[in-house]
Amino acid sequence: MSGTHLPGLIHAAAGKRVVCVGDVMLDRFIYGGVTRISPEAPVPIMRRTREAAMPGGAGNVARNLASLGLSVSLIGVVGDDGEGRELAALLGDIEGVHADLIAMRDRSTTLKTRFVAGGQQLLRVDAEDTSPIGPSPEAELIASIADEANEASVIILSDYAKGAVTDGVIAAALAAGDQYGIPVIADPKGRDFTRYGAVDLLKPNASELAAAMGLRVETDQDVGEALTAAQTLLMAKSIVVTRAAKGMSYAIEGEPAVHLSGQAREVYDVSGAGDTSIAALALGLAGGGSVADAVSLAITASGIAVGKAGTATVSADEMITALQMGLRNGGVSYLTLDAARAQVASWRDSGLTVGFTNGCFDILHPGHLRVLEEAKSRCGRLVVGLNSDASVSRLKGPTRPVNDADSRARVLSGLMAVDAVVVFEEDTPGALIEALQPDLLVKGGDYSIDTIVGADTVQARGGTVHIVPLVDGQSTTAAIARAQSKTE
Repeated sequence: MSGTHLPGLIHAAAGKRVVCVGDVMLDRFIYGGVTRISPEAPVPIMRRTREAAMPGGAGNVARNLASLGLSVSLIGVVGDDGEGRELAALLGDIEGVHADLIAMRDRSTTLKTRFVAGGQQLLRVDAEDTSPIGPSPEAELIASIADEANEASVIILSDYAKGAVTDGVIAAALAAGDQYGIPVIADPKGRDFTRYGAVDLLKPNASELAAAMGLRVETDQDVGEALTAAQTLLMAKSIVVTRAAKGMSYAIEGEPAVHLSGQAREVYDVSGAGDTSIAALALGLAGGGSVADAVSLAITASGIAVGKAGTATVSADEMITALQMGLRNGGVSYLTLDAARAQVASWRDSGLTVGFTNGCFDILHPGHLRVLEEAKSRCGRLVVGLNSDASVSRLKGPTRPVNDADSRARVLSGLMAVDAVVVFEEDTPGALIEALQPDLLVKGGDYSIDTIVGADTVQARGGTVHIVPLVDGQSTTAAIARAQSKTE
């Protein structure tokens, strides 16, 4: 499967409603710096610099769903306390999320406080009440599910074992799914997966599957055997296992397990990656995709999420961009301008510098490679602006290009030094540079600073312009001349 249809599923799901029922919580992050160890105990002393808070648990699933372009009805319970009111306010500020939260007087809002220094978590402190919510709140949750499922495309049960996802709540979600013909996804907790009944998709992580089945899950074969055992025991119609850096595996009723590896990425923070995965699974199903499609989207989304700091969300634009970048052999070899903008913004959010170079790259030669490799050595990510076929013809004459834009982009995309290719129609890359605002602009030695298009734009924002010395005798024109001389 090439996956070229996956961006279409994202567009098809836009605006569709997802009902998310589960354990909502407040995630608080306290940031600071550590420069010494306490004289009182062998622990670091962190000097607090700032604080941030955001919805966690089912609340973070809702954030991700909304970021992916879906409409969300979030159903859950909080305490009648300051944290509950803060959480409700945070959710109220998220476009696309309608939160129906029951405030319980005899219950505290789940609060997770993370202390972060130098981009690393030092400590997490949890304050929570995990006792069952009781019959009255349960009845309110069940009523809300019945009300909200009417116009929904997917129902999610986001179980963090904090008491909201009771057997009655699960039964209500399954009944609503049957009544309206919509899939129910469950993110389970605990060892008893049978309690989730005939959900359409059950999404444990590898360690949860191992604990529930009492089996190893180290290799693909291990996971396949665990999934076979789970299929025998459970009523779930499909089971998807998240396996961190190893990707995901899934099994559908009566079929063998399938294993999909994730794309290698720099991992910055894994907080909330599971929430991102289940939101992307819902996105795929809401868009009319298969379980296989949904898993492919989930792998892409979680890969983006772990490259960000904190409990991050992933946008639909980021997903489409990542899918385009990943389909090098599937007919997509370069990014649109909008996708490139989104990707550059994502890289910057992750603290990466963005470099840029451009050219026709009609016949790749050592001179090109020198420019590209030196450019990449000076930045975190390198974008290559590629002249379109019409642009090359205007600049080089009617016999050029020798290779069309897609072929040239495919070759460039296969190079380790190149992170993205964007084709531009103009004769110069000035508008593209203005749109992307790179931190570094690199050109070959046949240019000077005052003749490099876009140099002023880059320098105006504090960026750098670098010129790479030419490789003697290396040019596309010379390569064509040599080839012609051998045929005469």
